[in-house]
Amino acid sequence: MARPVVLTFVHYYLPGYKSGGPIRTISHLVEHLGGELDFRIVTADRDATDEAPYPSVRVDAWNTVGQAQVFYASPAARRAGALARLAAATPHDLLYVNSFFDAELTVPAMFGRATGRFPRRPLIIAPRGEFAPASLASKRWKKAPYLAVFRALRLGRGATWQASSEFEAEDVRRVIGPPEGALRIAPNLPPAGTAARTERPPRDPSRPLRLVFLSRIAPIKNLDFALRALRRVSVPVDFEIYGPMRDPAFWARCEELVRALPPHVRARYHGPVENEHVPRVMAEHDLFLLPTRGENYGHVIREALTAGTPVLIADTTPWRGLEAAGAGWDLPLDDEAPFAARIEEFARLTPAQRALAGERARAYVGERMAAPALVEANRALFAAALATGPRGVSRSITAPSGPRRPDGAEPADKR
Repeated sequence: MARPVVLTFVHYYLPGYKSGGPIRTISHLVEHLGGELDFRIVTADRDATDEAPYPSVRVDAWNTVGQAQVFYASPAARRAGALARLAAATPHDLLYVNSFFDAELTVPAMFGRATGRFPRRPLIIAPRGEFAPASLASKRWKKAPYLAVFRALRLGRGATWQASSEFEAEDVRRVIGPPEGALRIAPNLPPAGTAARTERPPRDPSRPLRLVFLSRIAPIKNLDFALRALRRVSVPVDFEIYGPMRDPAFWARCEELVRALPPHVRARYHGPVENEHVPRVMAEHDLFLLPTRGENYGHVIREALTAGTPVLIADTTPWRGLEAAGAGWDLPLDDEAPFAARIEEFARLTPAQRALAGERARAYVGERMAAPALVEANRALFAAALATGPRGVSRSITAPSGPRRPDGAEPADKR
């Protein structure tokens, strides 16, 4: 029996890495369920902030990437009419949109589905943290009118909403109201298989505390808060900043804060990091600092913990109870002083105490990432959504089989 086809819209996908978590969210989902669901992913032909397409893909064509088929759409192919033609030409059982406000992919899909330009299929909407208060407040002048139209036209009628945690489920209820459909919690998945243990390089106890920030350089990630906290620190610190620059004006403000740091605190910016190098970067540092204003999940937090790097983060993510687990701290953002105090506290630990904190970080994330239950929650999400199909009968999620091309033929080698 053929696997159900999931036509998946996500603005950026592999081999991209500059847009943060959604790329890893979908690629990990494909790793776990790609043998049971036939993922056809429509995405941009270039990474965030890039002006040229990926050199390694066929643009405006289907490419085999892992267990998925991926259509790398040029700007012209991302226009509403072209997307409607692509959706009509791609037989599918389910439409899966990974963003609520994506004007290029999600919004045309919502209107197309309502007006009949898109095939009428079951729909899963994954807001991916866009309803968190800090995220919703950004460019609210654009988001509020669309929300009003969405509600007035009942564009979400019959949809299944995916929340990655109970925190996000609360955000969906607060913003959308009682959904006209189902709301299910399906947490983000870790990579499939057993990850190799990242070895941590020897620590020179005479060196300053090695602190790392790795995320987008954007207001929601709150790098300016981190820099203000470091102005309060009295111990020597090397603060290494990694991430794609998405907001030059915001970075200019951060540069002013860097120049105002005391002499014993040194901060340097290194640019973005490709996903496969993130574990190594984390392992080279003593403590991960991310006072983010809000995270739907926080892949980079998981990666830090998995590398044995304790974390100092805000209490705006699903990663809670860190201090009780000995894996770090999750603190409110109402004051920078507690962040500075925890940095100084960590700097005073002995090498043995830091090593123990690293092992506790690994243990904490290992317990959180017990894959079977997480995979089953995602499998149940798709099974429930497929059951809402027009025939009222679920397309079964079948046993694993190889990927198919959109025309049903065997796929060509990955290009």
